[in-house]
Amino acid sequence: MDFDISHILESWDYKPGQVMVRKFKTKDGRELIQLRVDLGLLQMNATGRPDGKRPMGHDSWFDFYLNRLEEHRAQNGGDEEGFILSAEDCTRLHVEAVQYHHRYICLLQLEDFEGVLRDTERNLELFDFVEEFADSNENSWLFQNFRPQCLMMQTRALVSQKLKEKEHEAAIAELDEGIEAIREFYREYSMTEQMEQSGEIASLESWRTELCEQKPMSEKERLEHALQEAVRKEDYETAARMRDALRKLAVDPAS
Repeated sequence: MDFDISHILESWDYKPGQVMVRKFKTKDGRELIQLRVDLGLLQMNATGRPDGKRPMGHDSWFDFYLNRLEEHRAQNGGDEEGFILSAEDCTRLHVEAVQYHHRYICLLQLEDFEGVLRDTERNLELFDFVEEFADSNENSWLFQNFRPQCLMMQTRALVSQKLKEKEHEAAIAELDEGIEAIREFYREYSMTEQMEQSGEIASLESWRTELCEQKPMSEKERLEHALQEAVRKEDYETAARMRDALRKLAVDPAS
């Protein structure tokens, strides 16, 4: 068997600063994703656990520990007390979370927004789970540290969906909610200084400014702009028509 992938790398050059990713189907119908990195390729499944493994017969380590929690509740009359995630448990879950992190970055580049939402929501649920049951704050923080970036990626997917559907106002509203969710995270952990330096917040706020500048004009705004232009050019006939149209719009906005 020839394990050399040089011919693949030679036909797909690595470009620094770019997320180079592609999706394809295998002969047996599985969807795979490849990410080009400087030293080669990362390949992952498009659905399920990215590396395709089934830890302890479950879809993921997260599913395994959720099942263990259910068993603990069943054995203790619904009580969760005594259920703890050890350092080893957290390490397994953290390695797995990073896999999903790599995949939703790829999925966003591929404009698979539903896939991004699926994977980011999965990781956010995992972060909550670990926060509740980790044996130490130190082990919990390994996950919480990822939350701002995960929220940012989730927001980017939601906003991109709205823009694709030409719902400009809704897109800006999703941006505002995403920015506030990240701010709330920093407030909850009393990290106001870090909040002001957050790259995730800065990135989303910059995007919001761009979207506001690109916001499609309403009919009233279009007419007002045309009126201003006509007056500037001393085209009084056009200016008069624009004033009449504005008056009519004020009387009957649906016209």
